Amino acid sequence: MTQTQNDILEALNPADYFTLAMDEEIRNDGLSGSYGCVALELSNIPDITELKQRIDELTERFPVFGASLQQRGKRFYWCQRDSAVELFYHHNCPAEQHGDDFHRTTIDQIINHKEDRKTIAPIELHLITSPSQNTFFSRWIHPVSDARGADLILKYLCCDDVALRKQFGQPPGKALVYQQLDKYRWWQKLKLLWTGKRYIDKLDQLKSIQAFSQEGDSKKLDYSIQRLSVEETAIIAKLARKHVGLTGTSLYYIGCLMRALEKLNPQAEGEAYCTPYAFNLRKQRAISPMTGNHVCALFAQAPRKIVQNREALFQHLKQQNSDVIRKQQDYAFLPLMWAGSWLSLQEYGKTLRLSYGSQQERSSFWFSDVGKLDLANNSFPGAEIKSMYHICQVTSPPGLAFLSCVFQNRLTLSYNFVSPGIKPEQIEKLHQLVLAELLEHCDEPAD
Repeated sequence: MTQTQNDILEALNPADYFTLAMDEEIRNDGLSGSYGCVALELSNIPDITELKQRIDELTERFPVFGASLQQRGKRFYWCQRDSAVELFYHHNCPAEQHGDDFHRTTIDQIINHKEDRKTIAPIELHLITSPSQNTFFSRWIHPVSDARGADLILKYLCCDDVALRKQFGQPPGKALVYQQLDKYRWWQKLKLLWTGKRYIDKLDQLKSIQAFSQEGDSKKLDYSIQRLSVEETAIIAKLARKHVGLTGTSLYYIGCLMRALEKLNPQAEGEAYCTPYAFNLRKQRAISPMTGNHVCALFAQAPRKIVQNREALFQHLKQQNSDVIRKQQDYAFLPLMWAGSWLSLQEYGKTLRLSYGSQQERSSFWFSDVGKLDLANNSFPGAEIKSMYHICQVTSPPGLAFLSCVFQNRLTLSYNFVSPGIKPEQIEKLHQLVLAELLEHCDEPAD
């Protein structure tokens, strides 16, 4: 590709650099990169002709989805390719292979596929079909989109109204990170940056607990999907409101996982559980922007002694979140992300991951709550959506990412873990502990 400015489609924004630094860290840990994935489990084989037509339309309107990520000097850009890259793949189960095994093997290959950032497609859309099940599986690299953006891509593909599809991504404009930063004067940005640094310094006073060993070579991502019933989901929502309020569902999930990890391995070294999580800068139900990351980062941290007391833990997390908002620490990471985007990926990755004091991993686990998804079950071209789940890559350590979403009034939990350091049997035991915590059956054995 000719190294000119003419082939540049779009520059990365500060939140994109945040995810790019994590992509570099994940690759350095021997894994495939900062992949995000979402799977739609379908009732039957969809209308492939219509699906491909909408995918072609999507990439024509948003050419970044077919671009190449390239470094020019010290900065990164989405650039045009010399030739189009394939984005849609249809995998059909051979007659001699069991359908469930075929689906699992195919998804395993997709999420663990290693390819250079320059050549890998920003997003791939895979249709996996067999007599027993049909899955539409989307895999993207995080510099091109966040989870909400991936949700918008699915909504676009599920929209049969041509006029409405044209409204996606409109009006075009500055990345939301820049729009938010533009609200502050230069001295306010410096104040925010200093606030964010002090917040991180306070977190780093406590050494983060790592519940799992990260030993072993030939690392690969594995996952376990657990879908709860409508009745269980309703009970959990009621308990979340009781303990952390109407807007604190994510904190309830985080707290339950912290307590489960503590019960799983109470001898793990460290002083506190700490997890990063993001909040989206898009307005509720917005269908723009379609590309890029438009998020800001926060942390939830709880000392081990508090984690051991259920009521004290939820009160602590609720108060911590309230203090963050009151002190404007929720936006303090915006100038930090902007400053970090000018570092090398190696320097930025080290800053994001390692505690300033101990120089050890800051995160005990990764967490993302996608929330309640409003895709109509009959909206996919030629098929109904029965269920859905998410998968993401994670650095090692911590080696564990915990994702949640609610679809058709059922909570789905996705445990993403790096093997062979973490084993499926450990994740199964962890899930039973998490389930007991979520349903407040903490002193009873989980079913």
